[in-house]
Amino acid sequence: MNDSNRIRLTWISFFSYALTGALVIVTGMVMGNIAEYFNLPVSSMSNTFTFLNAGILISIFLNAWLMEIIPLKRQLIFGFILMLLAIAGLMVGKSLTLFSLCMFVLGVVSGITMSIGTFLITHMYAGRQRGSRLLFTDSFFSMAGMIFPIVAAMLLARSIGWYWVYACIGLLYLAIFVLTLCSEFPVLGNKGENSSEPVVKEKWGVGVLFLAIAALCYILGQLGFIQWVPEYATKTFGMNIDQAGKVVSNFWTSYMIGMWVFSFVLRFFDLQRIVTVLAALATGAMYLFISTDNPEYLSYYIMALGFVSSAIYTTLITLGSQQTKVSSPKLVNFILTCGTIGTMLTFVVTGPIVASSGVHAALTTANGLYLAVFVMCLLLGFVTKHRNHGHTTH
Repeated sequence: MNDSNRIRLTWISFFSYALTGALVIVTGMVMGNIAEYFNLPVSSMSNTFTFLNAGILISIFLNAWLMEIIPLKRQLIFGFILMLLAIAGLMVGKSLTLFSLCMFVLGVVSGITMSIGTFLITHMYAGRQRGSRLLFTDSFFSMAGMIFPIVAAMLLARSIGWYWVYACIGLLYLAIFVLTLCSEFPVLGNKGENSSEPVVKEKWGVGVLFLAIAALCYILGQLGFIQWVPEYATKTFGMNIDQAGKVVSNFWTSYMIGMWVFSFVLRFFDLQRIVTVLAALATGAMYLFISTDNPEYLSYYIMALGFVSSAIYTTLITLGSQQTKVSSPKLVNFILTCGTIGTMLTFVVTGPIVASSGVHAALTTANGLYLAVFVMCLLLGFVTKHRNHGHTTH
């Protein structure tokens, strides 16, 4: 593979994470406007976004096998067509059923691109370089989380239709589409140069289970927290939508900076040990955020939370890929799938909690999930195989 093609594939990975980040993160910003559009309470409208998360989950789960059947380039081209149809449906549709269908399609497209993007990074890079590359790739998720809440707030403040937010997100897939047309992709399955059979036969070990649980709890905790921050900030502290959007943007800005920092720092530390420390610090930072009664401290605490939690998820994926001697696409997709289950459960879990006990209870639940991540990372230290396979020396 020549360097220019590798660079193009790497940028496809970057934009794939940005696409997923934009779709998931803007939910908290546009949910109120969409609920008003369909004349529904916010707690009921939040359940509708489960279709988006379900689409992401199903596509990531299935793509572990589809990548060996359907060429990656064909998947991305077909995804571009689906993206156009879904955005058009949001613009012209007036029914909640069509909205839910379009959300599901956007989720499917997002999940496919994200699973392909993750595979490309784990396929092209190895050892600690893989970890730093995955971390930098995931920074585009947070970059989208920094940019698109601001874009959404600007559009909504000017009474521009909420569906134009999704049209802006569609520009990310346009970039993926253009890069796809110019690139050559690795061939998987029986036609590939390297058979994946040895990877399939190799036992994953109990460490993968701990990583899977940690990934699920982390994503569920993170999204369960950040999706309700705008509601928490406006209702508890009397902020307007622009101020609440800035709080969310502060989180993702700090998250992105943290990823850039840790993409360099992680090369010098054992991944299992540092992810355990980061999980503990993130749990503490979130506790400070939900415990303070001073709105001036919210930005400081959420920025600290964003920074220290930025490297957790990609480090979990990297550690998962290092539990076998040769990285397995199915193992990587398994960790991703578990994380995406957390995405799908975001409103399923937090919606009823908010309806019965309020937003603060949902944030407290998220804090408990972060504590569970810390426990899983701690237990991983006793069973991890990444040191045995020499991944720590690269």
